[in-house]
Amino acid sequence: MTEIAFHFNLLNKMAYACRLVRKAYGRGQAVGVLAPADALHELDQQLWTFSALDFVPHCLSDAPRAVVTASPVVLTSDCAGLDSSELLVHVGLPLPSGFERFKRLIELVGTEANDRTEARKRWRYYTERGYTVRSFDLAERNTRRAQ
Repeated sequence: MTEIAFHFNLLNKMAYACRLVRKAYGRGQAVGVLAPADALHELDQQLWTFSALDFVPHCLSDAPRAVVTASPVVLTSDCAGLDSSELLVHVGLPLPSGFERFKRLIELVGTEANDRTEARKRWRYYTERGYTVRSFDLAERNTRRAQ
């Protein structure tokens, strides 16, 4: 059964997604990132530039099949086309269809009211189906960094 975790109260979902993907890539994990198309292009750009010291090889899911197959990180707006990666990072709002094919799912939730409302719906969906869901409140970390 898929392990599900919500990382919430994120001040910058894209920057957090970059760090999370970098960490998973560093551990040798195959990663799928599911987000709306406009967010994917923003994330694609940020993965190229967010760190001067790191390189996270990635591609968009509409790249040639050989590139997608060889890439450890694939950015997509529809996870149906993804091979079953170890980790699916969900940056969008609607429930990710096909999430159960992944070993782990991490839901990224910002501080906006709509984002939180949709996250609650997904949380309820998962728990009603017997998934164990963990939560990580990043507000505490944000407060420590601000001090």
